[in-house]
Amino acid sequence: MEHINFLAFAMPAFFLFLFLEYKVAQRKKRPEIFNYESSVSNISIGIAERLINLFIAASFYQLYYLIYDNYRIFDIPSTVFVWFALILATDFVWYWYHRLGHEVNFFWAAHIVHHHSEEFNFTAAARITTFQAVVRTGFWCVLPLVGFHPSMVITMLIVHGAYSFFTHTQVIGRIKWLEYVLVTPSVHGVHHASDEKYLDKNYGDMFTFWDRLFGTFQAEEEKPKYGLTHPLKSYSFLWQHFHYYFEIYELWKRSVGYGAKWKAVFGSPAHMDQDIRPTLEKRFLQDKANPHQRLRFKNYLYIQLGISTLFLTVFTYYFDYLNVVDKIFVLLIILITLVNCGALLEQRKWIYYLEYGRIFIFTTYFLYQENLISFFFVPLAIMIFAEQLFSLSTRYQNVVLQLEPSE
Repeated sequence: MEHINFLAFAMPAFFLFLFLEYKVAQRKKRPEIFNYESSVSNISIGIAERLINLFIAASFYQLYYLIYDNYRIFDIPSTVFVWFALILATDFVWYWYHRLGHEVNFFWAAHIVHHHSEEFNFTAAARITTFQAVVRTGFWCVLPLVGFHPSMVITMLIVHGAYSFFTHTQVIGRIKWLEYVLVTPSVHGVHHASDEKYLDKNYGDMFTFWDRLFGTFQAEEEKPKYGLTHPLKSYSFLWQHFHYYFEIYELWKRSVGYGAKWKAVFGSPAHMDQDIRPTLEKRFLQDKANPHQRLRFKNYLYIQLGISTLFLTVFTYYFDYLNVVDKIFVLLIILITLVNCGALLEQRKWIYYLEYGRIFIFTTYFLYQENLISFFFVPLAIMIFAEQLFSLSTRYQNVVLQLEPSE
């Protein structure tokens, strides 16, 4: 039992709570809470973050221990009072990490993905990238540096993350008296809003008194409009992760002088040239002939997300027992599948290349396991022959890329 990786149960638990939220939304007759394309995009990003963090989370913990063992300032004991102090310290560090994540371009590039979603539900809580995990880990290194034991810090971060998950929902109404102390779904919903009066508000993750103390608290008044002030015109898995880094680079190229280039990277997102994103979208994204259409063949997406979730759950459970080849195989299969899901939502005609890529990875892995890797070219030759003989790419596109009017 001691070898069970309990993180394996995170994804099944996520889908359980998501199902319950969906049912409550149906019962309350609020179908607008969920959007098919946005939910698929949110879940894909959440799967990717969980997957990649399996490879690097251990290094986060090792960093905490390295700092604690060699550089801690105080020796802080594990007492009830200290645990309470750690809760406050964790949320205080989060407040400043979160605030700087909105006020500094370089940090915003990692955090903006969390704010892409124009829906506010449990799927939006999954929109966390590994880039964001790396940045916030840098901030949380303050805790072991002060003298909190890494085991305490790791435990508190798990509690902190679990609490914040439940603040991403609309099925719970305002609880005004609780807002004086704790972050509620209403309080955090304001943070996710693009309305001018709600911008740059409510950075706290568990407690509201940091926002009240530093003048960034805003209670919900009018119903928020969720998402970015300039919405992203793409559900592409890759574009959502990297678009703002491209925007920073474009601004850096346009800037003249060291000071201006420094501001391009570490200045405020509010000063980003607003013509950059549309320019990049025209350069890298395909134009939609009819923006009021959506994918008809949705079951194929559901199957891919389901398989990815199953792979991730089993992979996490047995992660410590797998060799390097097994890990690379699962990593590539899941990442290609997630890119495929984004390409389907975008109706990208090149997605069949990803299908061939997955088949080739599967066959190569199988041949490796059977000590037949020297025959890797055989399935490759078969795929090329089948494509030339049967025009599989055209048949695939005609079936999978069927469209229907959006609701």
